[in-house]
Amino acid sequence: MKITAFSPVDAMYRHVTSDGIREVTAGGRTLLSIDAGALTHLAEQAFHNVSYFLRSSHLAQWRAILDDPEASHNDKFVAEALLRNAVISSEGYLPLCQDTGTATVVALRGSNILTDGDDAKHLEAGIRHAYERNDLRYSQIVPRSMFAEANSGNNLPPQIDIQLGPEDGYRFLFVAKGGGSSNKTTLIQGSKALLNDEALTSLLTERIAALGVAACPPYHLAVVIGGTSPEENLKVLKLASAHALDHLEGPSETGAMFRDRTWEEKVMAIAAASGLGAQFGGRYLALDARVIRLPRHAGSCPISIGVSCSAHRNILGHITRDGAFLEELEPDPVIYIAGPKEHRAGVHVEIGDSMDETVAALDGHAPGTLVYLSGTLVVARDMAHARLYEMLREGKPLPEYFKQWPVYYAGPAKTPPGEVIGSFGPTTAQRMDEYMEPFMAAGASRVTLAKGNRAPSVTASCARHNGFYLGTIGGAAAVIAQKHIVTSELLDFPDLGMEAIRKIRVKDLPAFIITNNNNETLY
Repeated sequence: MKITAFSPVDAMYRHVTSDGIREVTAGGRTLLSIDAGALTHLAEQAFHNVSYFLRSSHLAQWRAILDDPEASHNDKFVAEALLRNAVISSEGYLPLCQDTGTATVVALRGSNILTDGDDAKHLEAGIRHAYERNDLRYSQIVPRSMFAEANSGNNLPPQIDIQLGPEDGYRFLFVAKGGGSSNKTTLIQGSKALLNDEALTSLLTERIAALGVAACPPYHLAVVIGGTSPEENLKVLKLASAHALDHLEGPSETGAMFRDRTWEEKVMAIAAASGLGAQFGGRYLALDARVIRLPRHAGSCPISIGVSCSAHRNILGHITRDGAFLEELEPDPVIYIAGPKEHRAGVHVEIGDSMDETVAALDGHAPGTLVYLSGTLVVARDMAHARLYEMLREGKPLPEYFKQWPVYYAGPAKTPPGEVIGSFGPTTAQRMDEYMEPFMAAGASRVTLAKGNRAPSVTASCARHNGFYLGTIGGAAAVIAQKHIVTSELLDFPDLGMEAIRKIRVKDLPAFIITNNNNETLY
């Protein structure tokens, strides 16, 4: 597989710097000499920009949902929230998503490029600066032993892949990808038996429905079929989900990889027919689809499915004799939200001083009911749950706060000056499923708040222990932080950093009842 360009080829670019970039002559050749500082500065600017701004084309797709008479009320409710989130984020303080992602750089280095040979190190320095100097979250966990881990404290390491590209210059794709969307990547080690209309349609229908809504739809869906290895297949999947291969043509006699637009339409129809919609039901599970076909070994046929979530954070860059440039993202997203807004009536729920009061306020409402929450929430996610579970296994009682208030699965970005808290959207509920029965049996976690669907065992636990699971909008982290969180304080486990347990007060935080206490669930 040979990648020679990234799409969109017609993107508008802005000049970043010319410092440290110059032409030199060596051995009769004209080379482009690039100093370390130019690479570092380009990477820092790229990861700053993708944390706060989006492409105009992406924003326009959200706007189209608001204008679509066939979109569900839930589709429109989510699309409007995502647009309002983009407006707040464009101020440059609260990032688009609380999970500011794993930093990935894919680069095509021309044979005319002259550096000191430590390109990856200099790009990594720029990534470090971006995460340290902006109000972004450190999400990278490094191993201390086989089972002991700690946050790296700087969002390193990144993933950097530099390969030989066309001679004229240095091309870059910068991607910040959160864990929720990465976790939805599926690889099937198939065979020739899948390469017919009926079998492939059946497989994609099953697997697209299985994506669920935990990775913050509406998605940019990607499907890659073939590959001389599973590793090559997944590499192409990541590029396709970032729209970096949009320039590919259809099938050719050469047998090279190609883009199949007919199957893209079929994939979109499958996604719409799932009924999952933009998180809470509708037709907009996906905004678009990319289907890429690759050569393969006769004995294998890898097929992968993946998504880029509503925080579609990727940006192109290049370095030429004219300097270093980055793709121009939309600085003023408010232009996409003008006009009538999707107003939704809901049930106002006051969170009580006891769990029984809160459950009583939710009692009698069916899955799909929109509620506006006001009161105290406890914030805890993966590492805090693991620590609390270990306490339970050791025979120790769970903290009373875990029994008194609903638990919000989340971990914030850094708090900007003047804000109550950093961007603070929900994390994926499924990762906490295994804790629900033992915690609820101990009188804790009877009301939880997160994003996405959960295991059937959670529905059973809610019925058994008189509990509820609520879902809020994934991808609207800046809106939640600025408009709905009134106070925040550290409560427990400060050593866990962004995963420490917090107590927050919320005002009119929108959420949907996903699973109620009557053995009913939305998904």
